[in-house]
Amino acid sequence: MSESATEATTRPCGAGSARIGPGSLFLVVGPSGAGKDTLIGCARAALADDPTYAFARRIVTRASSAWEDHESLDPAAFAACRARGEFALAWHAHGLDYALPRAIDAWIAQGLKVVCNVSRGAIGAARERYLDVRVIFIAAPPGVLAARLCRRGRDGNLAARAARGEAGFTAGDADAIIDNGGELEAAAAAFLRALKA
Repeated sequence: MSESATEATTRPCGAGSARIGPGSLFLVVGPSGAGKDTLIGCARAALADDPTYAFARRIVTRASSAWEDHESLDPAAFAACRARGEFALAWHAHGLDYALPRAIDAWIAQGLKVVCNVSRGAIGAARERYLDVRVIFIAAPPGVLAARLCRRGRDGNLAARAARGEAGFTAGDADAIIDNGGELEAAAAAFLRALKA
């Protein structure tokens, strides 16, 4: 299933379905190989002393790797956690299940700026659940994406994953677009500016 075809779900916020605020939720999206987790890691280090930011780790039904920062659950454990309402958002992409922990609800209610890596298909559900959602799209040229995916050596059909790129996603859908096809320092600085905007 392509990322653009993902389905995101969330449990009800409560009576009246009031959206959660006043904090902000920064959704970092982009194709495989764009360097989303790398830029999030740079921002986490740069903002380590700023208590107004929080970084949420995704939960994924895939083993952890050096390329991605996430918590791993097997499908049965994931389904059990979901049934218990332990996830704020959950979605399916690339044959895997993903989620964000319910803790982000409390962080956002406390006024924090929460940063997380999600699939583009989760954006709609996030906007229904939270008052202030900002989307940051991480881009890189197809050749760069393909080379990065090849180095990972575990992303299945590399050409198909690289070609997904920005399919079904336009510049108008994002609050900021970061080019991560060149020097990491420049992209990290631009990403940090987007988080502070």
